[in-house]
Amino acid sequence: MTTGEAPLRVAVSGAKGKVGREIVAGLQADAAFDCVAAVDVEDDLPAALQSSHAQAMVDFTTPESGLRNALTAARLGVAPVIGTTGLGPDGVAQVRDACAAAGIGGCVIPNFAVGAVVLMWLAQLAAPHFDTAEIIEAHAPTKHDAPSGTALRTAQLLVEARDGRPFDHSTPRVEPLGGTRGGEVGGVAVHALRLSGVVADQSVIFGTQSQTLSLEHRTTSRAVYVPGVLRACRAVIGQARFFDSLDAVLGLPEVGSLRSRA
Repeated sequence: MTTGEAPLRVAVSGAKGKVGREIVAGLQADAAFDCVAAVDVEDDLPAALQSSHAQAMVDFTTPESGLRNALTAARLGVAPVIGTTGLGPDGVAQVRDACAAAGIGGCVIPNFAVGAVVLMWLAQLAAPHFDTAEIIEAHAPTKHDAPSGTALRTAQLLVEARDGRPFDHSTPRVEPLGGTRGGEVGGVAVHALRLSGVVADQSVIFGTQSQTLSLEHRTTSRAVYVPGVLRACRAVIGQARFFDSLDAVLGLPEVGSLRSRA
């Protein structure tokens, strides 16, 4: 923020949740932003957005509440920044259409961790050059799904980066313990760890003759999402466009366009 520029006014929905608290703290710590409303389930969201004159609303709640909150914000001319997962394609389309109708920016982004998104982008660049690939993801034991959506999406992107050509995947002749090789997507083995003390980690390991390449992303707290959320708030307030990935917010070029230049 340059001298004399007013802070960007941002409201947070789900402010009492684990991620919501981190977002509120991150906004309060950055002079370029003003956290004008911290709203939770018992609060009147429309009233809070209107009285605070918020320019953007960050939402980390539940799929049902997140969609409803996003549509409410768009109707009031407040750009929605949705980190709530599980809206589904139809829900995302509704938010996109609502933002377009209001002439405002917005986004629905499943992972705001900058490092995780950059890892996935780099992994796509590497994928065509290796024969084998495996993914190891680790989360806390309380995570309800395994493997994570990020790990599954990473595996899919790796195969897409090879124009659908699967990786080589070895199957043991003898498997004394079933499932030891993990799941498999297009030849990519996917392994899920559930450990106390972990927030959200992922490694992508590639192999080809006489060499391996490892890409790793480690997190230490839910504050990992703050930089990506703040970047997204700047983007949707500054541009009347809809972002469906953090790649677009960060300005990462499409992997396909880089490959076509090679």
